[in-house]
Amino acid sequence: MRNYVTSSLEVHLFFGRIMKEHSLFLMAGFPSSEKELISRADWFRQEFEKALEMAVQLADGRISEDVLHFGEVVTDFTEIAECQTQRLSGIPIDMDITRAEEKLRGGMWDNFCRQTVMQVNNLNRRILSLLNGLIPFKEMALQKVLSCSLYSANYPLLLEHIIREAKLYRQFVSELVQKGRLPEQNMREVELFWNQIMMEHAQFIRGLLDPTECILMETADGFADDYCRLLEAARLQDSCACGGRMDNSLELTEKYQAFKSAGVKGITGCDIRSLIIPLLADHVLREANHYLRLLKTEGR
Repeated sequence: MRNYVTSSLEVHLFFGRIMKEHSLFLMAGFPSSEKELISRADWFRQEFEKALEMAVQLADGRISEDVLHFGEVVTDFTEIAECQTQRLSGIPIDMDITRAEEKLRGGMWDNFCRQTVMQVNNLNRRILSLLNGLIPFKEMALQKVLSCSLYSANYPLLLEHIIREAKLYRQFVSELVQKGRLPEQNMREVELFWNQIMMEHAQFIRGLLDPTECILMETADGFADDYCRLLEAARLQDSCACGGRMDNSLELTEKYQAFKSAGVKGITGCDIRSLIIPLLADHVLREANHYLRLLKTEGR
């Protein structure tokens, strides 16, 4: 019972926020003439925000210290990034959720009951239903962009990227609903997935930087190349050689996390010229933090 509750809430605290922000990025990227698409994206944003709020209410004392320690739930920049994004985009963001997350406690393990399990079970089913709607919506937007019937300020790569993340989240929630546990984490598969995510972050961040930001562009290109090499090496090596690759992934991701952290600070401080929404900068930092936790805890 405890593992089911804890695993569910930890997954939702990370991915639930990611999904509500994906919906916001879609909204911000659609032209103002696409009122129906904007309205649909806004509906998903609001529904995932409500689901995240419920997850936060249930999570206090019922999640691990590691999840809170690694900065995958919120970072030191999340609240200011949300505030700036709301002001710049006009899209409302419930920052009380972020403030509540900052106060979460982990590892108490003494407040589990049947009612909590029922609430978590209902939340899992609600989120699974939302994902079964959001994924086709993202796929439809991507297809329209690729067929030149829709303009979006979001790269096709970014749309493919957020579809892939939503499908991983759905896989986790489906397993929780059907079997009461998360699927076994194969670290080779974890590395392949998240190294590709990290590579794509570097690729589209590079493209969103102002052309005058030469040094940052070169650094982003370097990270993209490094992750590309790791992916290629992983595909060529036998799975038993995972240990050496994992060390390489960890070392590279620690450097990348520092680059992203400096990037969020520069964007929220208006010191970097770019088209990057402040919340997107914090979003990709949280994903790097999440991957670091998996490498440092799950992979050891």
